[in-house]
Amino acid sequence: MNYKTKLKDIKALIFDCDGVLTDGSVTLMPNGEQVRRMHTRDGYALQLAVKEGFIVAIISGGSSAAVKTRMNRLGVHDVYLGCHNKVEALNELMHMYDLAPENILYMGDDLPDYQIMQMVGLPTCPDNAAAEIKNLSDYISPKKGGEGCARDVIEQTLKIQGKWINDSSTRSI
Repeated sequence: MNYKTKLKDIKALIFDCDGVLTDGSVTLMPNGEQVRRMHTRDGYALQLAVKEGFIVAIISGGSSAAVKTRMNRLGVHDVYLGCHNKVEALNELMHMYDLAPENILYMGDDLPDYQIMQMVGLPTCPDNAAAEIKNLSDYISPKKGGEGCARDVIEQTLKIQGKWINDSSTRSI
């Protein structure tokens, strides 16, 4: 089945953070803090998806208070950081929101995402994902991690479902 056909049934958009919402690099500060950079267009699309009624979640092995704060400000409250068992987090979300696998789009970029991507209806990845993840994905964004790949899949989903251009799309972050 074509991935665009699958977009019609998507109710939940779930993303890894490092390598998807960021470019995967971290800047190490003298105090040990690790600083990440995110794309504002991804942020806009995330908050718009929330406003349009989608379940939006982050499941990441990384842990950063700044990431949690950013996501919460965008309206994303299902944020699983420092997650060593991504499958457990996915199962919790599926149970909490009564989601079937075909209702879930997941975007990951590396081997820790492999198992969870096998469980969802629409596995996706950025252009610079690991080869194993690309092979598993139904859709590979032409955008790299941290450079708008989340915006790409969110925009396509909202367009397919007729939710991209409307009154709420003019709201700011």
